Amino acid sequence: MDRNGTRSDQTTGERHVFVSYARPDESWARAVIDRLEAAGFKTWWDGLIPGGERFGSQIAEALDSASAVVVLWSKNSLKSDWVQDEASVGRDQHRLVPLTIDGSPPPLGFRQIQCIDISRGGPKNGNPAIDRVVAAVGDILGKPQNISVRAPIRVDRRNAILAVGTAVAAAAGFGAWRWLGSGAADNSIAVLPFDNLSGDPKQQYLSDGLSAELRDRLSRNAAIKVVGQASSKALASEEGSGKSIARQLGVANLLDGNVRVGDGMVRIAIELIDGATGFSKWSNSFDRPMTNLLQLQEEVADAVVEALSLRLAGPSVESRKRSGATKNVAAFDAFLRGKELFDSQKDEASDRAALAQFDEAVRRDPDYAAARAARSRAMAVIGNLYGQLAERRQLYDAAIVEANKAIASAPEYADGYVALGYAYYYGKLDIKAAEQPYAKAHAYGSGNADVLSLYALYRARRRQFAEAAPAIERALALDPLNPNLFKTSGRIQFARGDYKAAIASAEKSIEMNPDIGGSNGDVGNAMLMLGNLNGALAAFTREKVGLLSTPGIAIASFRKGDRGAAKAAFDRLVADEGDNGLYQQAQVLAQWGQPDAALDALDKAFAALDSGLAYAFSDPFLAPLRETPRFKALLAKLHFV
Repeated sequence: MDRNGTRSDQTTGERHVFVSYARPDESWARAVIDRLEAAGFKTWWDGLIPGGERFGSQIAEALDSASAVVVLWSKNSLKSDWVQDEASVGRDQHRLVPLTIDGSPPPLGFRQIQCIDISRGGPKNGNPAIDRVVAAVGDILGKPQNISVRAPIRVDRRNAILAVGTAVAAAAGFGAWRWLGSGAADNSIAVLPFDNLSGDPKQQYLSDGLSAELRDRLSRNAAIKVVGQASSKALASEEGSGKSIARQLGVANLLDGNVRVGDGMVRIAIELIDGATGFSKWSNSFDRPMTNLLQLQEEVADAVVEALSLRLAGPSVESRKRSGATKNVAAFDAFLRGKELFDSQKDEASDRAALAQFDEAVRRDPDYAAARAARSRAMAVIGNLYGQLAERRQLYDAAIVEANKAIASAPEYADGYVALGYAYYYGKLDIKAAEQPYAKAHAYGSGNADVLSLYALYRARRRQFAEAAPAIERALALDPLNPNLFKTSGRIQFARGDYKAAIASAEKSIEMNPDIGGSNGDVGNAMLMLGNLNGALAAFTREKVGLLSTPGIAIASFRKGDRGAAKAAFDRLVADEGDNGLYQQAQVLAQWGQPDAALDALDKAFAALDSGLAYAFSDPFLAPLRETPRFKALLAKLHFV
């Protein structure tokens, strides 16, 4: 900075936070200082020193006694010898907290420490990015700041077809989430979403896609334990330091980065951060023409794996048959655009637009396994959620063909097998045919939380709890801040008949994401089984998913003796959901003591390819039907038995 001094309520002998900045950046410095002091930290800065004056002895004393040195890098401070001298003291004594207020990177010699970018929120105390500075200072001073997970994670409707009382997965205590915050293994890493520095929101798909691709590639390396996408995104949205993020995720390493696109060029900067200290282990940047995007992606991935392998002694070579990759830039771009649309889970138009992008990717590269697998999943989801019977059959058949093509192109690519298993299981309702694809998906995707979760769901719905339990436990360990996984583990416990544990897990998912769909209905289902009818009705009232709330109300009201409310709810189910609710109609009728009517509804559901039937084998709401010949025949047609 250009000037330094003391604040009137401080003395240089006290332990404090030294703030270094250039005079033109004073408004930024004041915002940082105000936020630090509001958090209870004392600061040392030049607030009351007359302009242009410097006091060398006071500066030396202040630096020597400072507990942390916060440096504001900018175009102005990069020209200041004072700032660089003060930053050197903080760096050499491992007390430096660098931040950039205008996107300027630190000068050479200071890039080994993660620099916090606070440029987006402006020089105001309300800038949420300044919370990261406070958290970093707290880590250095041994006073961790409590930063909660603010960004809710949306329910993944592709991973579960909602139905009342669905018994989803396995037995076990599912305490794997307690791995969060435990001692981190040296081979563990979280890949944070890359920042989009292009100034164009339309380029967000590229920065998100590149970080997701890198995460996926690392997860296929058996020597590396990679935290799942949901947890990485949850804490990346926080304004905590690298050290605090690593602590919350329970990892030894963080990988952060940014992407800048302009004038036909793309630049990726990445940094490997030591989770124990928050300091940078390794960083690099890559600049290439946009036409060389795939070469750039490979270079970045290889560099990261090599940097990790030097420390983790893991293999750095990966074959194309496992990655499902392409060498066509246009195909890759279309694939990333499609993934952004599909993952948004917005509506039918968005899903169909995603399918169109996957179509384009496959047209550009017919051997692009990742695009074919994504195309298969999109067709199955569209058929399940939106298609009428004729289109639904056509889409399911095409989804199977597409998944097989993905597998032919990349025979060790887990997502290809997931897509095939999904199409057989939810689309064709052929439980036996889904066996081999899901088994291979598990074999090749054991480092991917999403793959493990789908595998666990499949095994548990077949009551194969011994296989499902370790899969969902590992998924929770890999993605400990993913509320969808807690919802799944709750449904597993529901299937076992451990209804109290099921409620606890469902409520954990709601705590993590109050807007999550399905979990309130799961609480209601478990309370029904425990006989807590008032609690069940309250939970169903909070549930936003009609296929869970409406039949749940019909069952709970019937048990309370309120036949009018029960009939009104059932009529609403028929009117609102039509043939899409045939399975749920069967659940209600079975619980009402009308087995023949319930079996009729199940037969209609089978004819309509109602994916709710995937739950039939393990659904306690259908228990009154289990010994009937018609129900046993249905299970045989579904290949459950």
